[in-house]
Amino acid sequence: MSEAPSASPAAEEPSFRVPAGEIAGRLARLQEAMQAAGLEAVFLVQTVDRFYFSGTAQDAFLFVPAEGPPLLFVRRFAPRAREESPLAEILPIESVRRIPVLLKERLGRLPARLGLELDVLPVNDFRFWRGLLEPRECPDASPLLLRLRGRKSAWEIARLEETAEMSARTFAHMREILAPGLTEMEFASRAEAYARGLGHAGLLRVRGFNALGYPGHVLSGPNGGRPGMLDAPASGSGTSCAFPAGAGPRRLRPREPILVDFGSVKNGYHLDEARMFAIGGLPPEEHSACRAAILIHDRLIAAARPGVTAGALFEEALRLAGEMGLAEAFLGPPGHKVRFVGHGIGLELVEPPFLARGHKTPLEEGMVFALEPKLVFEGRFAAGVESVFVVTAAGGRLISRVPVDVFLC
Repeated sequence: MSEAPSASPAAEEPSFRVPAGEIAGRLARLQEAMQAAGLEAVFLVQTVDRFYFSGTAQDAFLFVPAEGPPLLFVRRFAPRAREESPLAEILPIESVRRIPVLLKERLGRLPARLGLELDVLPVNDFRFWRGLLEPRECPDASPLLLRLRGRKSAWEIARLEETAEMSARTFAHMREILAPGLTEMEFASRAEAYARGLGHAGLLRVRGFNALGYPGHVLSGPNGGRPGMLDAPASGSGTSCAFPAGAGPRRLRPREPILVDFGSVKNGYHLDEARMFAIGGLPPEEHSACRAAILIHDRLIAAARPGVTAGALFEEALRLAGEMGLAEAFLGPPGHKVRFVGHGIGLELVEPPFLARGHKTPLEEGMVFALEPKLVFEGRFAAGVESVFVVTAAGGRLISRVPVDVFLC
């Protein structure tokens, strides 16, 4: 059995920083898009958006004008923000009411058309900022921000590959510790503890209101065939009606499918991967379903090239499932199916674009997706696979390093 990983003395202090050139390129693309959209400025309050464009996740607010340098207003903690961010204008503030005063001092006036993140900004916060900054218009800047974040740079893809290496080691550890009698929650927690020793941050960032982000989604036997609250083919039992999703108290048993859907995050960059496990083999129907999910997975990655639309990949997945006689179970049981087979991923676990029905977004080089074809046989079991891949000129390339296989332990 592998031992828990240990850090060297040199690795005890965090050293991760976003390069200045990376931040400068992001801001240049943002300002170009703002000018095309007629935005005078954007005001970013959401943590991940601020981090993407500033390099720091300290408690702050980022003001980006359509022209000129951005201003980062920091409540807590300005010294760390200056260590972490390459921005030149980092201003500590004791009160947010200083922000319009400082903007007027530097710009001469407040912007009339100010973009805000309306997909996540609470109504009361929106009213507060609109009253404080006094724009004439407050268009939603979120689609523009998320579109820019959707194409990953070579530097970002390298960070995702680092997360993939951590995840591959974690999945290998899962194969060593899987044993009958463990509960789903015990198995999930042991895997997470091992991953934390490798640098897993623990908290998965999810943008949506009321959305949950947790690493270990372990669904064994009939729990894999249990729909529920999640926008996912199956939710599992969870630990109680207060948290009715993911791993629960059911004990792992031989010769039944165990779907392990594990979210990893290192240095802010996420991976979302799923593999099938079993103790002592699988019955023919269950094993065949697992192989069918892998076939759909491999075909879609091969077909993912620039210009192909997200909706076309979704329709291809439906076609393949239908050819194999699995349309009824694909993406959930009848009446509980999800409408996507994959999603963007990066600084958040789920990002646009989505590989979903009717989505006309053309794939572009640098887009990164978590592809998750899954089959759910209600009340019986689930079978599926999930991997992260990047779109290249030649087609999809796996970032995930976990072998695409069924793990029979």
